[in-house]
Amino acid sequence: MKLIRFGELGREKPGILLSDGTRVDVSASGVDFNEEFFGKGGLEILDGWLGKNISKAPRVEPSVRWGAPICRPSKIVCVGLNYSDHVKETGQEAPKEPVIFFKSTSAIVGPYDSVMIPKGGNKLDWEVELAVVIGKEARYVAKELALDFVAGYVLHNDYSDRGFQLERGGQSVKGKSADTFAPLGPFVATRDEIADPGRLDIWLKVNGIVRQKGNTASMMFDIPALVSYVNQFMTLLPGDVISTGSPAGVGMRLKPPSYLKAGDVVELGIEGLGESRQNVVAYHS
Repeated sequence: MKLIRFGELGREKPGILLSDGTRVDVSASGVDFNEEFFGKGGLEILDGWLGKNISKAPRVEPSVRWGAPICRPSKIVCVGLNYSDHVKETGQEAPKEPVIFFKSTSAIVGPYDSVMIPKGGNKLDWEVELAVVIGKEARYVAKELALDFVAGYVLHNDYSDRGFQLERGGQSVKGKSADTFAPLGPFVATRDEIADPGRLDIWLKVNGIVRQKGNTASMMFDIPALVSYVNQFMTLLPGDVISTGSPAGVGMRLKPPSYLKAGDVVELGIEGLGESRQNVVAYHS
């Protein structure tokens, strides 16, 4: 299944995406894609509902906004320096353990919403990432069992303001959490949709120029390892997001560094997880 949400910001409804690109409104099923949905067998319940109702469920007009495909989770855990080529471009040593930090859930927006340069910010950077959606509550899960706790996968652009991140006390969360800095989607692909999340092509363009191009096979810590590792430090709740890092080509590491400005267009995608697009806009209240 491919889970979507659609409608006005803050008033989104749940839906699914069919193989022909049609969006189907499933709000009559009484579900939304939140912690309760994932934690109480919502995927199986929705699948049963669709078997009886899909033919009569309303179709969503193409002009209707795409929202983030999950409701605001309890947390977004991000992983840094997880692609071998990205580590190389930073000039740092490969980490012996995953580097993790948080991103505020208030940063979440839809896949085609604009990204806004934050007030006082001037070093807006991009990072295309594969993100994992947790499917059930997890505590101290072993790597060998970790995928049993995954509901699906979603495309994420882990935007950062590098000035906030690196020049304001060294806390990554400061540079990662501004409004609009976590566009997710267009859809969550349930685990059965993706045969091997460890071998997916991944790319990003800025104004039509390819800046990042790689494959998730270059991750040094794979998805089972990351889920298990993060889970040693915190309970993972249904709907939580783990963003698994980014390949080489971020703006900060270009020579000279290149940061986004108002009017720029960022496009990105991951094999099997669709594509998204953000227009860059100046700060406004």
